[in-house]
Amino acid sequence: KCPDVWGAVSRHCSGRHQSPVNIVTRKVLPDGQLTPFHFIGYQEAFHGRLINNGHTVHLDLPSRIKIKGGNLAVPYKALQVHLHWGNDGGPGSEHTIDGEQFSMEMHIVHIKEEYSSVSQALRDPTGVAVLGFFFQISYCLVNIFLKPGNSTTLGGVSLDMFIHPQIDMTKYYRYYGSLTTPNCAEAVIWSLFENPIPLSRKQLAAFSKLQFSNGRQMVKTFRPVQPLNGRQVYYSGGHVAVVSTVLLIMSVMMSTTLSG
Repeated sequence: KCPDVWGAVSRHCSGRHQSPVNIVTRKVLPDGQLTPFHFIGYQEAFHGRLINNGHTVHLDLPSRIKIKGGNLAVPYKALQVHLHWGNDGGPGSEHTIDGEQFSMEMHIVHIKEEYSSVSQALRDPTGVAVLGFFFQISYCLVNIFLKPGNSTTLGGVSLDMFIHPQIDMTKYYRYYGSLTTPNCAEAVIWSLFENPIPLSRKQLAAFSKLQFSNGRQMVKTFRPVQPLNGRQVYYSGGHVAVVSTVLLIMSVMMSTTLSG
């Protein structure tokens, strides 16, 4: 069964290709086909709804934003970005590297361009592509307060603002797995970027002031790691990086008043 905050159960959650996983770096295989991604529309400004949906915080994304490359067979269009965190600034990432759990993990969720809905994409074993980013304690960036069901509109943001300018976007891990929330469908191509994004403990702790839909403190919003069950994790090995100079999305949040 899925250890999740909604109490939902799905037969998919007991599958053999579940996520997240612990990545053992000495066991990964370099893969020269894992070329750099092409980020289409990541630089374009848009207005997006930042929502506390009762179990996490997510931001809706326009479908004109897409990714190509990275050994993906077809383009994938963006759906949303969401976060996973721990308790009061403690460990909270879903995936771990050599057993290390990072402070927070951000997922940018995409589906194949040909599909019109997530439900369609989840019927395809490679229908969903998620870019995962780790956050590591460093410096002050965020202040966020949203009650369950509340949302706010962020104006003039771009998806590039989610990514720290110093992150090498060419070094990432690749494996095939599942959604980390019910229905845990095994339809996800995971790309987890090796270098973490800096974030302060004080500001990370602000996420613990959010509430689940049942009114309880929104903490430990991550699923524990699942067995690999023979799956291989691959590594891009890195190439020459070309990354725009941008702000973290957390900086955008800090300058935005979030209210119900």
